[in-house]
Amino acid sequence: MAENRPPRKRAAASFYSAADYVVEDAVGFLLSQARDSMRRTIERRMARHGLTHAQWAPLIRIARGGSTAAELAQALAIDGGAMVRMLDRLEAKRLIRRERSQQDRRVIRLALTPEGQRVVREVPAVLAEVNNEHLAGFSAAELDVLKRLLRRVIDNGRALNADG
Repeated sequence: MAENRPPRKRAAASFYSAADYVVEDAVGFLLSQARDSMRRTIERRMARHGLTHAQWAPLIRIARGGSTAAELAQALAIDGGAMVRMLDRLEAKRLIRRERSQQDRRVIRLALTPEGQRVVREVPAVLAEVNNEHLAGFSAAELDVLKRLLRRVIDNGRALNADG
């Protein structure tokens, strides 16, 4: 997995120049457009289950084995205060509960309620459907290439950000 590899810095490419830079042709812009399109579609479909993006993403993480608010905030790149407010809303919807750790009473672990477990079971189907719809016309080989190339872009970004 890409997460386990140490980032390695590569020499910068020279595909773009300031003299002829067209924002709409930039990879970053195109990635952002693709992400925004998928996110809007997912938001619309998750609304059927009473969830927003900010709500289903933490539920998936909690379903994988529980977390703390701080762990979720870090994993989802969300401000800690905003995460606590989101968890308050999920608790009010009776989708999660906060449980004091038996090993360390200072730690509050998060767990899905039975209703949260029911709702989170719907999430993968929505995500798979939206991904498949956005990949219409792609072959399996093209998808593999796309994922491999995106992982390289991500690895390059990690190497750049590791430098500080």
